[in-house]
Amino acid sequence: MVSASRSGKERGEENVTRGDGAGAAGVDPQQLWLTPGRSGRGRKPAFSRRAITAAAVALADAEGLEAVTMRRVAAQVGAGVMSLYNYAPDKETLLELMVDHVSGELPATDPLTGDWRTDLKAIGHLQRALMLRHPWLPAALSARRSLGPHTLAFLERALAALRPTRLDGAAKLEVFAQLTGFVAAHVAHEIAQAATAQAPDRAAAEARYLAAVAADGHHPELAEALAAPGRPLTPEATFTRFLDRLVDGLDTDPDAD
Repeated sequence: MVSASRSGKERGEENVTRGDGAGAAGVDPQQLWLTPGRSGRGRKPAFSRRAITAAAVALADAEGLEAVTMRRVAAQVGAGVMSLYNYAPDKETLLELMVDHVSGELPATDPLTGDWRTDLKAIGHLQRALMLRHPWLPAALSARRSLGPHTLAFLERALAALRPTRLDGAAKLEVFAQLTGFVAAHVAHEIAQAATAQAPDRAAAEARYLAAVAADGHHPELAEALAAPGRPLTPEATFTRFLDRLVDGLDTDPDAD
């Protein structure tokens, strides 16, 4: 019995570290969000699911998702490792809790302007700011997540922003998914670019390479593009240009060919 118990514990730790195992089968959203945060019995513990989630978020913010294990989280809240499995049996569940926890930072009740493009762009900027505060979030969103209460509240806001369009409900959900996917991919690239910028020699080498390629006569389109007047290259300005192109180009006429 002792050996079997230890094996279960070790498997649980492995699942939390790698993000596979039980989580691969998916998390039951009804059980996760519509049932109490603790499944065990006995006296009430000195910590909560919210405290566990906040500790996991703090670890991920500081050290990345790889640092989030049950053992590390338990140490943060002063609990035994095994007791945490009553709240999050695997990393898949813990990630669900973490994503919805930080989604609570997104304003869900601020008034909308009524101009759906303006409102959708504002939502994109809010998502970017959230992901920059929590750099692990784009990676966590790469897998399909259930909609917790905070995520649902922000989704409700996005759907309300799209009400002036002629899109049906399914298309509105697709637009929100497209926007979120774009922001997550852009922020992941932005974070990677910021790390590269810390190596000026590499950036200078890449610039010299492109200049040489543009001058070789075999890439006239590239040469013309590089010769065009430059645009502001700050991360905020770049994101705004890309977001504007995405939102302004959305087709909201369901009858269009």
